[in-house]
Amino acid sequence: QVQLVESGGGLVRAGGSLRLSCAASGRAFTIYHRAWFRQAPGNEREFVAAITWNADSTSYVDSVKGRFTISRDNAKNTVYLQMNSLKPEDTAIYYCAADRRLSTDWRSWDYWGQGTQVTVSS
Repeated sequence: QVQLVESGGGLVRAGGSLRLSCAASGRAFTIYHRAWFRQAPGNEREFVAAITWNADSTSYVDSVKGRFTISRDNAKNTVYLQMNSLKPEDTAIYYCAADRRLSTDWRSWDYWGQGTQVTVSS
């Protein structure tokens, strides 16, 4: 059974930090690209960051560049999202995803976690 399980969400004040984790099981996700998306109430799911299967390339949406860092540990089949200098507009449910293809379109990703809530207070 394929599973992606996120953790690390929570409530933080503006300017604070959180580290999200996404552990994968049930498939050789070490050869899959990984990504983080987020969805705020009333909004469409949006791309946040992605990392290639061998971590030789990362990409970010402009609004998080310089504040968020995506990384992965293939030995643990886990991807991380370090979020610093958080802003209220970062408030959303954060989802991790896995696929053999890279895309900023959430519809292209086959495997998803259940999501973890991040709330940033002003």
